[in-house]
Amino acid sequence: MINISITRHWALTDRVLLLPILQDQDDWSTFKPMLGGQIDLLKTHLSGKKGEIHWLWQDGQAIVLLGIGDGTNANQVIRAFRGLAHRQATKLTSKIALFATHLTTQQLEWAINGLILSTYRIGSYKSEATEAHPFLSADATAIVYHEGERTAKTAIQKGKATAETQMSIMQLVNAPSNKKVPEVLAEWARQSAKANNYTATIFEKEKIEEIGLHGLLSVNRGSEYPARFIILEYKGEKATQKVGLVGKGVTFDTGGVSIKGAANMHFMKSDMGGAGAVLGTVELAAKLKLPVHLIGIVPATDNSVDALSIKPSDVIDTYSGKTIEIIDTDAEGRLILADGLTYMQKHYQPDVLIDLATLTGSAVRTLGYHAGALFSNDDSLAKALEAAGETTGERLWQLPMWSVYGEELHSDVADIRNLGTRPMSGAIHAAKFLEFFTDNHPKWAHMDIAGVAFSEAEFSKQKSSTAYGVRLLVAYLEGLVDAD
Repeated sequence: MINISITRHWALTDRVLLLPILQDQDDWSTFKPMLGGQIDLLKTHLSGKKGEIHWLWQDGQAIVLLGIGDGTNANQVIRAFRGLAHRQATKLTSKIALFATHLTTQQLEWAINGLILSTYRIGSYKSEATEAHPFLSADATAIVYHEGERTAKTAIQKGKATAETQMSIMQLVNAPSNKKVPEVLAEWARQSAKANNYTATIFEKEKIEEIGLHGLLSVNRGSEYPARFIILEYKGEKATQKVGLVGKGVTFDTGGVSIKGAANMHFMKSDMGGAGAVLGTVELAAKLKLPVHLIGIVPATDNSVDALSIKPSDVIDTYSGKTIEIIDTDAEGRLILADGLTYMQKHYQPDVLIDLATLTGSAVRTLGYHAGALFSNDDSLAKALEAAGETTGERLWQLPMWSVYGEELHSDVADIRNLGTRPMSGAIHAAKFLEFFTDNHPKWAHMDIAGVAFSEAEFSKQKSSTAYGVRLLVAYLEGLVDAD
């Protein structure tokens, strides 16, 4: 991976110089040493809109002027840098420079994040290797010009660490289901914990049966791959807040007996996007040494079709002792989350409880591909998560959880049904179902990220992973620390 150094003073080099331009940039004087007499012309023709690219040569120096928007939107800045270095990798070299004196440290972090993300290539299973990105060559180096050496160094380290974790999660989510069976997720957790000084405890199927995680076991009945229950724990120094994260880890979702249509079923390899967010958040929090106590739980299984699969009308047990009437076997993610939420509370009693899942098509129909659906019983938690979403560009929008929605889940034969009685308000019904298993936790939030964890972008020909949730949750955790 590219080695990055910092200096205060710009000097003419043989490196390709990246020069970010803010939209409607007011002060161009700082660019005079490298742009000289071309400034007036460039000011006229460059707007600085996100993704605008202009190449020029000045005194033999190759310069790329890159529009990054107004600089307040993380996604705009990240995607501008990632897009440039992804699309024009063959024009760049292994030795670049970034003029960032006019950027804030946060904008610098986003810039580095985008540049590192540009090295990710989705074609891991192609028989012929794709051409390596120049930033991955052994001699790859970058010089960053910035006034604040200490703060710039921190921003660069964070941007790089974040991108590396995001790419690891993208690799997991993008992997075909036969390459990421539950044991693969468990092994990822083991390796990450070892490398980043936190703990990973893995329950194999015998242990899962012994302690009675029946929601997870019921979904796993139709699978040839044994389920895993993954528990991660990171405890930073001087931690005062304990946060529990539970992520849906369905490695492939056929819908079970209530089978999905064939047209887009291949995208169901992404149904562990919530698990990816939890795995990535714990890893990144450990890398950044955040002073929080963080527990992550991932129940992992696929949802397949077999003679042993659960059927509509079945009644299953759960770890909580509550029973569930199965109306639709394609509403399986909430079954495994029910066990995860109960286990988290019984064994860890977190101050804050958050679950994430690619849970419903209803969330996608409501918010499209631009925001995740947020549900919470605590307004301060909801506002903090929404603020973190705005800061990182991983947006959330809160939906209501009025008690009347819970009436749709009443069952004649069990404690609760796993699906509402009407074909509407599906994301809300799912949230009300999960709330039933929170044991009235006073500070709980559910994030339905079905539309944002896996979506279309310029970096792949089909839908692919965004690693949504990692930056959002880390920003939330940082805000939690600052509030203490």
